[in-house]
Amino acid sequence: MAKKALISVSDKMGIVELAKSLIDCGYEIISTGGTLKVLNTSGVKAVDISSVTGFPECLDGRVKTLHPKVHAGLLAMRDNKEHMDFLASMNIDPIDIVVVNLYPFKETVKKPNIDLQTAIENIDIGGPTMLRSAAKNYQDVAVMVDPADYAKVLDELKNGGITKETKFYLMYKVYQHTSYYDTLIANYLRQKLDIEFPEQFTMAFDKAQDMRYGENPHQNAVFYKEAFDVECSLAVAEQLHGKELSYNNINDTNGALDLLREFSEPTVVAVKHANPCGVATAKTISEAFFKANAADPTSIFGGIVAANRTIDKETAEQIHKIFIEIVVAPDFTDEALAILKQKQNIRLLKLPNIMKAVPSNCYDMKKVVGGLLVQEFDRMVVDKDKCKVVTKAQPTEAQIEDMIFAMTVVKHTKSNAIVIAKDKTILGIGGGQVNRIRATKQAIAHSLTDTHGAVLASDAFFPFDDCVEAAHEGGIVAIMQPGGSIKDQLSIDACDKYGIAMVFSGDRHFKH
Repeated sequence: MAKKALISVSDKMGIVELAKSLIDCGYEIISTGGTLKVLNTSGVKAVDISSVTGFPECLDGRVKTLHPKVHAGLLAMRDNKEHMDFLASMNIDPIDIVVVNLYPFKETVKKPNIDLQTAIENIDIGGPTMLRSAAKNYQDVAVMVDPADYAKVLDELKNGGITKETKFYLMYKVYQHTSYYDTLIANYLRQKLDIEFPEQFTMAFDKAQDMRYGENPHQNAVFYKEAFDVECSLAVAEQLHGKELSYNNINDTNGALDLLREFSEPTVVAVKHANPCGVATAKTISEAFFKANAADPTSIFGGIVAANRTIDKETAEQIHKIFIEIVVAPDFTDEALAILKQKQNIRLLKLPNIMKAVPSNCYDMKKVVGGLLVQEFDRMVVDKDKCKVVTKAQPTEAQIEDMIFAMTVVKHTKSNAIVIAKDKTILGIGGGQVNRIRATKQAIAHSLTDTHGAVLASDAFFPFDDCVEAAHEGGIVAIMQPGGSIKDQLSIDACDKYGIAMVFSGDRHFKH
């Protein structure tokens, strides 16, 4: 009696060739619906699943393979006499190879304006059930869910039989795949229900890139992207030039994009080691780059540059003069590309939807040993309704704009964070410090421009008045901080003493 192979696939790639090879190896082919039609039309002899089950496909194809004669043939353990005697008594043939891939749920729901019912009709039921049955009995059944495995299985069949090791690997791929498939469905339905934090949290990712190494050369790493494309994310950027991105490149560039999306005017963000080192807004992108670079030309060396306008010739000429790892922008003019491509190692990334907002169903996540921290994105900078001037000195409109600009950069700087700005240009940044006075002094000391007349923003409240004292020494004229310390009055009194305007924003922006 010929061995049986059951083939039922949505993705028909390579299936005719596989079926012909299985027949050459002595297998009888059982198939269903559209797969059966493709095989028969291509001259491959295959029998309908209904002839095995003795039951017709029904309910618009919803029920085809959900039958004891299929699942008993898959799950019967060949070295178990009772199992095999039962198959014989019920006239059930064992099924030794299963080739199944599933309804294209992901491809369906990615299409615009797909209604719920259409999505539901593309949830596969029989396919995952067959895959899981076959995989559970991996010692006796070879199950293929990935066309990439066809060649390996056929090669082993022609050379003595499919090894147990290969069958075990194929089992793993089945459960990995069905888990991924079910996660896609669950997350789609969760979004429909607007459930933010479910009791069990799963996400689906696709491998985007094997990396040369991770954060350091002795660490292995890989880059996964979310199963459904996020249009504004680095994961969908088109690389126009340069070698592949590293782990640190991706992490740093992601931080640059997060900050860049806060601005609508022509803006350039320079980032080094996940912290902003130069940020400026201007009338043109060329002017914005000039100001951002001038803020800290030392730190920008080997850093990341993100721009929210097309990189033109004038901007490219400035970038070309220094060593930049990555430039990401919505586009590049041909003249700019010609200039920048003269540098072999620079990476140029085109991201047309660079300014599109991060979707509400995206999370900010941090992996910790044994767990996962999940939160909403920090989507707010300054709520003007919460702002309160707490000093005798009143800030000017220009100072208020500069303070909001500085607070925007603070939001994306490692805590403790202090940012000094003037004319929508960063003058000094103090980030990643273990106390606020050190961050304040660092921001003032690192400024290459006179900070007199500038404003200062802090990611959290001032616990003492020492930061105001330091700000006064640096010539700061206005301060924005969340407020909320039990010693707020000390800082207010110090500001009144020096004629500094202070605004309480009411919201902190810790970034750890």
